[in-house]
Amino acid sequence: MDYRELGRTGVKVSSVCLGTMTWGQQNTEAEAHEQLDYALAHGINFIDTAELYPIPPKAETQGLTETYIGTWLASRKNRDKIILATKVVGRSAMTWFRDDKSNPRLNRKNIFEAIDKSLDRLQTDYVDLYQLHWPDRVIQWGGNPVIHQHGDSEFISFAETFAALEELVKAGKIRFIGLSNESAWGTMSALRAAEGKDHIRVQSIQNAYSLLNRTFETALAEIAMREQVGLLAYSPLAQGFLTGKYQNGAQPKDARRTLFGRMERYEKPGASPAIDAYLKLAKERNLDPAQLALQFVTTRPFVTSNIIGATTMEQLKADIVSKDILWNDDLESAVNAIHLLHTNPCP
Repeated sequence: MDYRELGRTGVKVSSVCLGTMTWGQQNTEAEAHEQLDYALAHGINFIDTAELYPIPPKAETQGLTETYIGTWLASRKNRDKIILATKVVGRSAMTWFRDDKSNPRLNRKNIFEAIDKSLDRLQTDYVDLYQLHWPDRVIQWGGNPVIHQHGDSEFISFAETFAALEELVKAGKIRFIGLSNESAWGTMSALRAAEGKDHIRVQSIQNAYSLLNRTFETALAEIAMREQVGLLAYSPLAQGFLTGKYQNGAQPKDARRTLFGRMERYEKPGASPAIDAYLKLAKERNLDPAQLALQFVTTRPFVTSNIIGATTMEQLKADIVSKDILWNDDLESAVNAIHLLHTNPCP
């Protein structure tokens, strides 16, 4: 395992991060603990979660993922061995997060309630990285569309949001700040809002990034590298589509698409032929298609950590081993040739 600096913090996180969004829905508490034990034993020191999880979001299960992590931390007594990241929900019509059943916003009241509940579930006094799960303003999900649709102009300012986060840093409840599902404009605006205040400077951005969605490269990659706001890449397997398990309409038992649907992002025109091309490349190179897709993400210079998630131990073991695939110029050229023919079908 290699380790990379989280923004400008001096803190080193594993290049592979353990994602947790299935815990409490597809995975039990015991299975979550087994994954955590295995990940830590194999060099992963970075755990990502959210108050929203598990996915799909429901009032009945909300918070279970953090709860499972909390019981693991309490039983293993190893809080000092991990870098723990969680998220506060952005502007939303989901009313079950707050005690007064109001719509969440990224203001002081909401953020303070959210962090205290997360800390309680996680059974810790602090989180290392606190991320804004999505913006308060209305934008297209993911922050990097290929077709722009302008949202409304009313939103909680970054200055107001960051003032609340600054209080929490000073109180010792959070160490560092991150964004998620954010655009280039939003990232630069957030950096400006924190100018002169290094303790609340944005250190990372968690956006979707995969062979099917390289929109991050259009504008955000340069920001990530020049401003040292590295990408925490989520959905590197395009929610399983890049494994090939859904090709030709397949519905594998217990797979997310079979259980929940909600896969519109990866069922757009052009998705299937692009996936076929990457599956063919993997076969030609005698590579597991999932490991090919994962190592592509991990080897990008603007990626701080690649967030993997698994519902079985077999998947988790295979995903971690992907870091050992040799990535060379020939493989890079082959991937880019496919990308030029099938450019970002799933933004």
